[in-house]
Amino acid sequence: MSTPFEGAAEDGEEYERPPGGGGPPRIPGPRAAADDLDYTEYAEAADYPEYTATTYPAHMEPPAPAAPPTPPPTHAVLKSLLGAWALAACSADETQAVEDHLTECAPCAEEALRLRDAVGLLHPEESLDLKPLLRSRVLEDCLGKRPARIPVPVWASPYDTETARLDALLRDFGDSEWHTPVRLKWFEEERRQSRRTTVAGVIGHLLAVDGLVAAALGLDDPLGRDAASGNPTERTERFWGDSPYPTTRRVREPWREQGHTLVRTVSFAGRGVAELSVDYGPFALPLGDAFLERAFECWVHAVDIAEAVDYPYEPPSAPHLNRMIDLAARLLPAALAGRRRAGLAAPPRGLVAAGAPGRTLHLEIEGAGGGGWDIALDSPAAKPSPDHTVARIALDGFEFCQLAAGHISPEEAAVGQNGDREAIRDVLFAAASLSRL
Repeated sequence: MSTPFEGAAEDGEEYERPPGGGGPPRIPGPRAAADDLDYTEYAEAADYPEYTATTYPAHMEPPAPAAPPTPPPTHAVLKSLLGAWALAACSADETQAVEDHLTECAPCAEEALRLRDAVGLLHPEESLDLKPLLRSRVLEDCLGKRPARIPVPVWASPYDTETARLDALLRDFGDSEWHTPVRLKWFEEERRQSRRTTVAGVIGHLLAVDGLVAAALGLDDPLGRDAASGNPTERTERFWGDSPYPTTRRVREPWREQGHTLVRTVSFAGRGVAELSVDYGPFALPLGDAFLERAFECWVHAVDIAEAVDYPYEPPSAPHLNRMIDLAARLLPAALAGRRRAGLAAPPRGLVAAGAPGRTLHLEIEGAGGGGWDIALDSPAAKPSPDHTVARIALDGFEFCQLAAGHISPEEAAVGQNGDREAIRDVLFAAASLSRL
């Protein structure tokens, strides 16, 4: 009679029975896999003199010979790498070796510090923002090599530059930046005024007021044919109120296109166009002065926008800033006369014939774009004269522009004063009254 274990082995293999024949047979263990075989008997690890197709299985690859250990860099080698390390030109392994060495070798550590300081002098850290004068320099260099056939008039260049700078600031704004709150400030009724809007609302304001210049040149008015011919404040309120939705980033394209059209039109118009009158409602300006006024307002509101989004913004170039300050200084006698008619300034002390010298205040503007201007005190038609100077004012150029923009009050202006206090006060308040929404 067969046992349960008989015939259970496969391929003619019998199970091994324990010694003495007692008990169940033992099952043999699993066979070793081909990958577990030890082939050291066929070949040495370093070289394979006995390896042949018959002594080494065909499906096996011989192990790669072990690479000899790399000796650590010597002191001389590491010292020679200090210059490359200071310039961040070493590989990762070299950098690690040099820095490990610096913790152990004081002379090399001192040399490394000197080299790193020298590299800092050779490569100073610079802002990623383009320098404000870079555009002007590039254009000047290009035009020097190949002058423009149709040049931009000198009096239109500040407007062309300031609109381009503001557009560069706006170019990468997302929706959140376009809806950032901005507070517009100006001086009216003997005190500072303000109005809350957004970045898009500010660009809409510039578009609406630039339309006055466009209308004077016979171009399309962005507010339509039946828009008010003057009064920038009314035009702005109308633009803001015409849409049931807040102004969005879509206002940038028509504003920029209008600016390009204005510059292109006056460039092709030739001589004489600068004397065209631009109606601002309560007053009018020659076209050349209107372009300067629009450049000044574009810069002032660009600063408002930059402050709202916490971004730096540089003043205009010195030549352009000088032209803007000159315009404000030329407008002061008329502004002072207007305040006098409204009872807001002291009466004239000595009226003179038109063109005759009269009482004068000397305005000294310091810093970039500065200079000296003589202001007639008693009549816009009087001729200012250094011999009739009764007072002097000294102001920083940027601070004077902030005063003329209504961003600071006359009392806040830090000025150097000398002479007739009443005349000084009247001129400071007249400068602040040049501002508007």
